[in-house]
Amino acid sequence: MSESLLVTTRKGLFILARARSAKRAVRGQRPVKKAPARTGLGSGWSFVRSAFVGDPVSMALHDPRNGTLYAALNLGHFGCKLHRSRDEGVTWEECAVPAYPAAKEGAPGDTLALIWTLEAGGTNEPGVLWAGTIPGGLFRSADSGTSWVLNEALWARPERADWIGGGYDHAGIHWVCVDARDARRITVGVSCGGVWVTADGGSTWACRADGMRAAYLPPEQAGLPHVQDPHRVVQSPAKPEVLWAQHHNGIFRTVDGGGHWQELSAEPSTFGFAAAVHPRKPDTAWFVPAVADVCRIPVDGRMVVSRTEDGGRTFETFHKGLPQRHAYHLVYRHGLAVDGTGRRLAMGSTTGELWTSDDGGESWQAVSAHLPPIYAVRFVP
Repeated sequence: MSESLLVTTRKGLFILARARSAKRAVRGQRPVKKAPARTGLGSGWSFVRSAFVGDPVSMALHDPRNGTLYAALNLGHFGCKLHRSRDEGVTWEECAVPAYPAAKEGAPGDTLALIWTLEAGGTNEPGVLWAGTIPGGLFRSADSGTSWVLNEALWARPERADWIGGGYDHAGIHWVCVDARDARRITVGVSCGGVWVTADGGSTWACRADGMRAAYLPPEQAGLPHVQDPHRVVQSPAKPEVLWAQHHNGIFRTVDGGGHWQELSAEPSTFGFAAAVHPRKPDTAWFVPAVADVCRIPVDGRMVVSRTEDGGRTFETFHKGLPQRHAYHLVYRHGLAVDGTGRRLAMGSTTGELWTSDDGGESWQAVSAHLPPIYAVRFVP
């Protein structure tokens, strides 16, 4: 069972572990040195170490192929940075960041605003990484982040001219799904630009968002695939043709790799940002409902998590251990994670509260209420 968590926040990266497993918090070649004990964590969790304290860390990745850790920083005026660690976070080295091509005819080029997601390539692709960025670029590294190459095929799609920012000034690629059966088949989510799929490692792309609808656009444009805003796209490891999307105005599911998406109904809301899918059961998925658009808080001030176990025909909501009065938490796109067993989940909020569940989301335990605003949580496999 997974015992460790990477928690990226507005003021640093934190590596957490169950107390009984802190000695081996991140798998690799060298044992983790015992960190000084700290207070403030519940449910048996403890800090192992922290990094980049005070700096916004937009995403972290543990590469299961070799144990390398990556941390993407968004330093505002000082730009975006990317660091990697080969000793489980004890020391870090700066590596390259994605860069856009120069603009033609002397016009200003695009500037990297955010490394929104990082993902490892296939098990047969040592050193291959993918990065999704704002503005909407997809980058590939073949050398563990030493260099990056923009995927020109997606960047050059004429539909990109219609992409718009979903909460940011520019559109962005916020998730990269690498098919567990075939690493050349990759699905990316774009806000706002739809869902794009390649079957040849990125040489060609097709927009696969039929069935989604954008309620924020005029009716005649609402069904256009390349303007959809899928807040989060997750792919079933057990059955990769099944994907779930927490869209800006609904929950959607596809069972044919994006050929058609079905809109689902759920209470108390189908608006939200986060989603997770069971590693072995493609019909089981979790969402964190919220009030749409302007408020962006839990419905009626009650924090709940929704779960379906039948492919979205029915949903249950769970709240045990979550705040039920005056709750103002929002869970970002990458703020919900499920481990390899499908029983343990972790969830972090914009108010810096972190919870875990050991029973598939039916009950939750507070780990900390004093972290900085949380951008992403990830179990270390």
